[in-house]
This record gives sequence, C-alpha cells and structure tokens, in this order.
Amino acid sequence: MKKSNYSYIGIAFIILVFGIIFVPRIIDRITSGDVIRNESRSDFTNKGKTAVSDLSFIEINGEPKKVPAFAFKNQDGKIITNKDYEGKVYVVEFFFTTCPTICPRMNKNLIQIQETFKGFEDFGVASFSINPDYDNQEVLKAYAEQYGITNPNWHLMTGDKETIYKLSNEGFNLYSAEEADVAGGFEHSGNFALIDKNGFLRSRRDNFGNPIIYYRGIVSEEEQVDEDGVEEEISALKQDIKKLLNE
Repeated sequence: MKKSNYSYIGIAFIILVFGIIFVPRIIDRITSGDVIRNESRSDFTNKGKTAVSDLSFIEINGEPKKVPAFAFKNQDGKIITNKDYEGKVYVVEFFFTTCPTICPRMNKNLIQIQETFKGFEDFGVASFSINPDYDNQEVLKAYAEQYGITNPNWHLMTGDKETIYKLSNEGFNLYSAEEADVAGGFEHSGNFALIDKNGFLRSRRDNFGNPIIYYRGIVSEEEQVDEDGVEEEISALKQDIKKLLNE
C-alpha cells in the first residue's frame, strides 16, 4: 500500500514540474504568435490553392460547400455556366425583374458594389431569375440597361424554372417560391451568397464565432450600422470581396 502511495506522489510531482516549466512557455508562444489557434478553417487547401484570409468556408456535413454546376442563358443570349466564374470572386442573388419589393433594393446595392470594384476583371455577379417565363433574354437585357449593369462578369440568367428553383433552394439554400398571394407573385430570399475563386461559399464570422453564411442584400445606405455600432452587411460584403480578391 505504501509503495502505491509513493507512485501516486511521484506522478503528481512530475505533473507539477511540467506545469511549472512548460505551461508558461506554451502560453508565451501563443502570445508571441508562434502558436495560433485556427478556428476559421481558412487554411483549407483545394488543388494546391490555399486560402489566406480569415473568411470561413461554409460546411455541409463537414465538407466545404461548393457551387453546384449550372448552365443558363444570360441577357446577351450566351450560355453561362459555373465554369465561367472560375478564377473569379462573385456574389449570387435570386431575383425577378417585375419584383415590386426587395429586388430593386438588392440590385441598387449590387450596383454600388459593382462601382466599388470597377476595373477588377476577377469580380462578378450571378443573378438568377425566378420568373423565367417572363424574364427572357430581351427583358433581362432591358433590366441590365435600366440599372446600369456594366460589369462584363455580371450575368442575369434565365432558363428552366424547376432547375432554377432547385439551384436556389437546394444548391444555395436561398429560398425561392411562386406564391400567388404575395406581391409580385413570387417570394424569395433577400440575401446574397459570396463565392471565392475556387467556387466555394465563404463568409465572415459573427461575434460568437459562427459563420454568418449569407449577407443581407436589402439593407439601405441608412442601415449600414446597427444599434450596437457594428458595421452592417453591404460594407462588410465589400470588405470580404476584397479579401477574397487578394487570396
């Protein structure tokens, strides 16, 4: 019994010595930056390309969420696919041209973002119409001219309705539906998704360390700061686009 007690005392003594000698050294290395806690998964490597910003990858079942394959006709009658956006940072929205509520605000904000990144050949926007029965090529072309869309990588796309709704609701988890009882006859999310050059969904984290996932596209210029003085969505989105452009 005495021998067993001596063993416990010896183990306790070793642990005490380790704590006295090594724990302060570990803390010192963390403080000096030699050891960094990586909680954002921003070191994720895809085919040799490593993210260098602090933006999070959006994960589904433990895997980084990538843009699904798509192919639709744009306002110029050209077939645009997800491959046309490879190597570009871009913002995704779902809208329709006759929307009487949130779409004008969303696209006004996107025009503001377009002007901020004018001249950046690796920045674009993907706008998918949820009313393709009406929003044909000619309608989308007129809409682009009305809003002043000049970025050659901003494609307003139309195509098969079921395919677009599947892309919206399942591919991006941005809600879209045909609803006869709502204004305009369609209901959809007012959020934007941010995509990096490798086709992955990215976002910043909130104050609790959780990815915000999407950026609110309907905030006005007057709503850029919330009641706590925290910078709001559009300004934050601009900052995060810049981060991804620099990756």
